[in-house]
Amino acid sequence: MKKLGVIPARYNSTRFEGKPLAIINGHTMIEWVYKRTLKSNLDEVIVATDDKRIYDEVIRFGGKVMLTSKKHETGTDRIVEVAKQYTDFDIIINIQGDEPLIETSIINELANAFEEDKIDMASVKYKIEDKNEIENPNAVKVVTDKNNFAMYFSRSPIPYPRKKENIEYYKHIGIYGYRREFLLKYSEMEITKLERNESLEQLRALENGYKIKMIETKHKVWGVDTPEDLHNVEAIISERNIEI
Repeated sequence: MKKLGVIPARYNSTRFEGKPLAIINGHTMIEWVYKRTLKSNLDEVIVATDDKRIYDEVIRFGGKVMLTSKKHETGTDRIVEVAKQYTDFDIIINIQGDEPLIETSIINELANAFEEDKIDMASVKYKIEDKNEIENPNAVKVVTDKNNFAMYFSRSPIPYPRKKENIEYYKHIGIYGYRREFLLKYSEMEITKLERNESLEQLRALENGYKIKMIETKHKVWGVDTPEDLHNVEAIISERNIEI
């Protein structure tokens, strides 16, 4: 079972233009993500981008990269283009290009989930410790059944604490795994109502009756959405002596 890691990266961003090329302790963010992903058990890793500047940067540090169409609306669309070219891979892992401190154990655990035949799509959850994230719409929450399959994702706090009992909230970490055949099928599905309302692409799978296996991790993921987030990541790297 061959596993391909794909890192979608685009230059244009409303909140942080040129984010993949932002410098973190002497290296671009895309280099951080790529080289940390290389330490995982994936068979191959490739950056998927529509921007020549990002393409050239990946070539510069010795990475593998594919120049994709500029017409893609989502990172998933970009990954599908890669999957159609890499036909000899069974599992496709989507690693976010704005998480420079991604832990290889998260990638490995997600990829290992597909050893179970019935799983077509999987993702990752993390127990929320910071109460501010519960109300933050940018922090996507997920609830799962007893077998750790997702029941729903939302930007709202779920479940609603009507009885004020001790409730554990889980944050959805935006790294996905797919069987290649399912990914191609998934990309052909029409956008669904809940997906459009919440602006959460993964709801398309649930609305069409498919299951998403959720892997729990204890590793916190620090994504970079703004220049301020970049400073936070730099501080963490310095404090913990993290290496690329």
